[in-house]
Amino acid sequence: MSGAAAGLPADGFPQDLADLHLLVGSYTATGGGNATGISVVHGSTATTVAVIDDPSFLALSGDRVYAVSETADGSVSAFRYAGGSLEHRWDADAGGDAPCHVRVDPSGALVVTNYVSGTVTAVSLEAAESHAASVSASDGVVGAHGSRDRVVVPDTAVVTGVLPDVEGPVEDRQEGPHAHQSIATPDGTVLVADLGGDALHEFRVSADPAIDLVRVHHLGPGVGPRHMAWLGTGADADLVVAGELDGRVYRLRRDESGTLQPIASTPAFEGEVGESLLSHVEVDRAGRVVVAVRGRDLVVVLDTADDGLTVVGSASCGGVWPRHFAQVPGYLLVANQMSDAIAVLPVGADGVPGESVAQIAVGSPACIVPVLS
Repeated sequence: MSGAAAGLPADGFPQDLADLHLLVGSYTATGGGNATGISVVHGSTATTVAVIDDPSFLALSGDRVYAVSETADGSVSAFRYAGGSLEHRWDADAGGDAPCHVRVDPSGALVVTNYVSGTVTAVSLEAAESHAASVSASDGVVGAHGSRDRVVVPDTAVVTGVLPDVEGPVEDRQEGPHAHQSIATPDGTVLVADLGGDALHEFRVSADPAIDLVRVHHLGPGVGPRHMAWLGTGADADLVVAGELDGRVYRLRRDESGTLQPIASTPAFEGEVGESLLSHVEVDRAGRVVVAVRGRDLVVVLDTADDGLTVVGSASCGGVWPRHFAQVPGYLLVANQMSDAIAVLPVGADGVPGESVAQIAVGSPACIVPVLS
């Protein structure tokens, strides 16, 4: 079916996405990428709005945008977002090397996970904002990102926890702990996926800031947990985990002791794992699990009926190396890192995406955050 026959305008971009508004984190030359920083997408056009090294993951909260800089001796930066532009507010030490995920926790802390060093950091947002406001009031200006007069959050507003120094069976990927993502739990704690240690570390985080270990949930050898998502809500929710290294999706449930135990798992694809690496995972509105597979360049959809996990179908991600994706009504937007583009995939009634109907040019996209009007 041609674009015109499918109801697409001449430029091929879906009419119902004309008001699409996204923030996109990418890899820059520092990390071997082709972007220059954070981009904003309006409709089908992307524009760089902040020059920063390797802003590979972003978080949006109100008018604040938080971005990691996934470099050695990494950092996290805060921006005020208004009118399609970013005003730099402050920077904080990430507490480790290669921060790859950032999230605003309900406690009032900003939680950052550092992949290479295997650490997790909490930044007190109240203290950071107060410090930035006091500096701004004293000199009347907040420094641009990268300038010498930038505002750096004091060490007292930052605390870092270190994951146990363990190894896994995949020698080139599990030579030590690798904190990949954090997620809030219905119990008010924080789970951190440790790809290197095949474990989920559960912390209690507060805005003091403070980080205290509650318990450790162990997965099988060589799983390599990367990203997580909740299936359901409240105390009865199950946790879905993407195993980056073994190519399987896991469904976990708390037992009477509070330990997360696998109740189901299934491979996301057939055949040997090889260089096929699971990346991002989410749950859609119908309660299906959606996971991306790099190497095979697929998006896989799984049914979750009867406490299980069953592959419904899979589709091309519309490019190469799907690192992240975002769901918007009727579509899946896939950040194909090695295609320098975001693929726009229409989603069918069964949750499985169709062929790409448009491509949004963005250098080495690694994270997509929809901005709601």
